[in-house]
Amino acid sequence: MTIFYILFLFMLVAAIIAVETKKLLGSVICIGAIGFGVSLMFLFLRAPDIAITQIVVEILGLIILIRATIARDLTFISGDREFFGVVVSVVIVLVIFLAGVHIFETLPEFGTPIFAETTGSASQTYISEGFQKTGAANIVSAVILDFRAYDTLGETTILFTSILGATVLLRKKSRKLLGEVDA
Repeated sequence: MTIFYILFLFMLVAAIIAVETKKLLGSVICIGAIGFGVSLMFLFLRAPDIAITQIVVEILGLIILIRATIARDLTFISGDREFFGVVVSVVIVLVIFLAGVHIFETLPEFGTPIFAETTGSASQTYISEGFQKTGAANIVSAVILDFRAYDTLGETTILFTSILGATVLLRKKSRKLLGEVDA
């Protein structure tokens, strides 16, 4: 449970920095850190499919925001670094490192089927009752199309929409105006 508090604190600090910073690119990067924290929260809540969707949408959103930001915000690297920024960066790296150490300590031994040992888990229900409830010949299809159909549809819609939006915004050629010729 402490990992949730650490991630929440990480996202809170990133949100404060995103609001308070004067640099647009730094603000966009902090928003990306918030999205990364949200995806880690989903992962700890045992929703890896939603975590993957969050990461994909976050990456595409960051690409779009960075492209829009770089055109407006010219950032120059100077010899002076803000002390607060360095301290916050070190703390964020330390928190991510400690979260990784905590994750590796709590993982079961490699090759141990954790869902097979948990009675009443969703995977046990899918395996034991999947063929009778769905009539499908393939248990994977039964899980994706019957038990988790709305979830799969939602994730597919989110991924398709974000990829379509990134393609539209990042395309090189724009539409020609009426009567305009190719250059």
